[in-house]
Amino acid sequence: MKKGTMSTKHNESSYRSIPALALQSVLLSFLTVLGVCAGGASTEGPGKNAPHDRPNVLFILTDDMGYGDLSAYGSPVNHTPNLDKLAGWGMKMGHCYAGSAVCTPSRASIFTGRFPLRYDIQWAFTDNEEYLPVQEQSIPKLLKAQGYQTAHIGKWHLGGIRIQDFEARAAGKPANPGPHEHGFDHYLCNIEDPIVRKDLISNRLLYREGGTTMVRNDRRVPPQAGNWETIKVDEALAFMQKSRKDQKPFFVNLWFDTPHTPYEPIEPFVEEFAKRGATSDQLYVRSMIKHLDTQVGRLLEYLDKNGLRENTIIIFGSDNGAATQLSPGPFQGHKTDLHDGGIRVPFFVSWAGKIPAQSYSFQQTHYTDLLPTLCEALRIPYDKSLCDGQSLWPQWQGARDVARKTMLWQMDITEKTGYQGLGGRPLPVGSLAAQRGKWKMLATEQKPVALYDTEAQYREYTNLLGTQPEVEQSLWAEILAFYQAKRKGWKEANP
Repeated sequence: MKKGTMSTKHNESSYRSIPALALQSVLLSFLTVLGVCAGGASTEGPGKNAPHDRPNVLFILTDDMGYGDLSAYGSPVNHTPNLDKLAGWGMKMGHCYAGSAVCTPSRASIFTGRFPLRYDIQWAFTDNEEYLPVQEQSIPKLLKAQGYQTAHIGKWHLGGIRIQDFEARAAGKPANPGPHEHGFDHYLCNIEDPIVRKDLISNRLLYREGGTTMVRNDRRVPPQAGNWETIKVDEALAFMQKSRKDQKPFFVNLWFDTPHTPYEPIEPFVEEFAKRGATSDQLYVRSMIKHLDTQVGRLLEYLDKNGLRENTIIIFGSDNGAATQLSPGPFQGHKTDLHDGGIRVPFFVSWAGKIPAQSYSFQQTHYTDLLPTLCEALRIPYDKSLCDGQSLWPQWQGARDVARKTMLWQMDITEKTGYQGLGGRPLPVGSLAAQRGKWKMLATEQKPVALYDTEAQYREYTNLLGTQPEVEQSLWAEILAFYQAKRKGWKEANP
């Protein structure tokens, strides 16, 4: 076994599959909307029915899932056999960092390969005027240019899918950019408008009634019964089927809301966790994670049965660290905090025959690395000068881990900013952070406030500030240059 990887074994168990007639109905309905005929579904392998030589890409993102919320990462309360199986198909990362400790900036870093501050994105969007600028390269644009059929399904939170936006675009009028403008041929989202989303969340109905407030390709969707996460997977399966029929590679960007609030009871899993002693929000969030795992099982089953597993890169991660009621694992901090509990996330990648199965990597990974890594794996040209990340494709294939460039974070945060963890916010509070190798610095806009040796103290309890002058000077210089660099924010960009 190559240095830098370590074999791990995971439990596998059976999972529910979507009934054949139900899936056929979903596919027929979806393909009718797109104006094509469903036809018969072939189950032959990609070597027989897929003329393209590009692998498919399925990117699964969860929301607010902490490092310790999967049984593959040691959770004692959540049994996630399907996600554990997926982790076992490829490489599990132990040192993966989200682009931010909150939603929107982290998602922007995934798409663009850039630190979100480059676009002046310092916090989660408010569903008002903010949006991610569309001028520069992004994963969906790069893949679409290479012949991929691209779909975004699920949570978006990057602007442009308020009612006024998608209705204006449908009428040919100026509007904030949405998924189509960012390179997606097809999308299905929940309407991200204060008059819609806030009501669903405050009434704890986002998952159970999310199908009543959907938008597909800039058009309102008639109300649909069923769990919002189930609807997403139905849509993803239908899009994969359409791409196979069209003999085109697919890029499916499947972004779940689970386990973000509102914490809702999801049947039939509530009874299972109630018997184990869970109550209140803990009971609900465990039922949500179990439901998520079941839906992932449907995806894995489809890929396996249709011979797509060997020709599909599957990526799984969380947009930030653990929120309230969720687990940061052994790390300090939660969502909205730049200690590791707020930014270190579960992350694994699979590509049969390319990425070693049952492997583990200590490689430091940042979400800005996804764009260059995918482009190298797919042999797609991209502008390296527009990336803060670096390609880790050799490491994904099992090669020796390498020193990653300095990772940088910024958030609009103070001691009074809302903390989404249990107990008080860890001190000291930093609105900026940098990590190079084992050294991690927290800082404000005025000065460094903490230095941690993350190899000796991964819990970040011992502040070594003042003991490593050369390290401190170097990291502080990088933080200042990062913070003072010119930004290309959404306010200056035009859709």
